[in-house]
Amino acid sequence: MAKKILVATEKPFAGEAVEKIRTICSEAGYEFILLEKYPDHSDLVNAVKDVNALIIRSDKVTREVLDNAAALEIVVRAGAGYDNVDCAAATSNNIVVMNTPGQNSNAVAELAFGMMVYMARGQFNGKPGTELKGKKLGIHAFGNVGVNVARIAQGFGMEVVAYDPYVPEDAIKEHGVTPLDSVEEMYKTCDYISLHLPSIPETQRFVNRKLLSIMKKGATLINTARKEVVCEDGILEVLAAREDLKYASDIMPVKYEEMQEKLGNRVYSTPKKMGAQTKEANVNAGVAAIIQIKDFFEKGDTTFQVNK
Repeated sequence: MAKKILVATEKPFAGEAVEKIRTICSEAGYEFILLEKYPDHSDLVNAVKDVNALIIRSDKVTREVLDNAAALEIVVRAGAGYDNVDCAAATSNNIVVMNTPGQNSNAVAELAFGMMVYMARGQFNGKPGTELKGKKLGIHAFGNVGVNVARIAQGFGMEVVAYDPYVPEDAIKEHGVTPLDSVEEMYKTCDYISLHLPSIPETQRFVNRKLLSIMKKGATLINTARKEVVCEDGILEVLAAREDLKYASDIMPVKYEEMQEKLGNRVYSTPKKMGAQTKEANVNAGVAAIIQIKDFFEKGDTTFQVNK
């Protein structure tokens, strides 16, 4: 019996991505099933009942979903972050969970710079702003996105430093970036700080009042990572006390209206998460997801498994 592959995306892939996934499924002899723009979580719960593989984007794969998927062997999150998947429930159901690291990295990095320019120019309000050239950029977490941020920053003529205790100093230096010994040094000395922390227990509300309060005068914090890695109360408190600081986020803060009211144009958020919302990233991540599923079924390849 042919393997059933379900692509379930509340926010659909680009049409080109869907067609490439469909083609790869057809060539491999898999049955392709598409669920897009579904109105209720129960639609996903019902759709997984007899599928063997599931490709998602930001969709919530809860224990309810996994417990209802008797034939499910693998879930692939098309993107880097996988906090929308209950990995513990997947493990207890003998289901492999994978992500597609690196496929959205350039898209996220470009957005980070779009936000830097937007904030540097006063959200294009017609008044004089500042340039990025000659400014010092700190990259907080130097993974795939951080590497791309560094590459683009060098094109802007910025001085680039990074802090990541999990990445060897030599690996950071290979990209022409100066590694820092402490996160405090980054926040004290950088004109721009770009967050790329994953959402894990160790990073929850990591960027707190203490770190924010020591930021360099006139600095801007850019968050294209996750909402959970910053302390919103800390942002409100510190930016209200220091009118020289700015914050831009690709994840709508819970207290965004209050932030706008108190901080004005020193704060900005995209209405919806836009980091991976490019045609190229859509296609890259979608194709990577189905190739990983194919390699899993045909070769037992679990290279990108995240719930080991």
